[in-house]
Amino acid sequence: MGYWDIPEGTACVQKTWISTKLGTALGMVGSAYHLVAVQPESAMAGLQRATNITVTMATMGAIFGMATCLSAQARDAPDDPFNYFIGGCASGIFIGARTHSAATGTSACLGLGVLAFYTKVGKMEGWKLTGAPVR
Repeated sequence: MGYWDIPEGTACVQKTWISTKLGTALGMVGSAYHLVAVQPESAMAGLQRATNITVTMATMGAIFGMATCLSAQARDAPDDPFNYFIGGCASGIFIGARTHSAATGTSACLGLGVLAFYTKVGKMEGWKLTGAPVR
């Protein structure tokens, strides 16, 4: 069962686990690319960098999943895209806290919130990113 198969505002632990696994996978891929692009000075430095990136992304996934689900429950509006904005914004605030930068946190909050909002809107309205061209 996938993330979109679980009704919004229910099974918060399961949805959080799925988003955490996705964040972990994205963190591992991102850290691999980063290690290739910017060579570490030692194997230990590379391991620390990869771990830092992966744990950060996993945490962002967990924050997103839990904030989105709890927001859907608290607001009694399970399918409202604003719940996804709240989850994305919460993840962005975490990035600001990690970098000790209010400007980074604010811009990440807005950027990730809007991205998550439109992802939910697109899912609800059936938007397609790929497929046959319209004639």
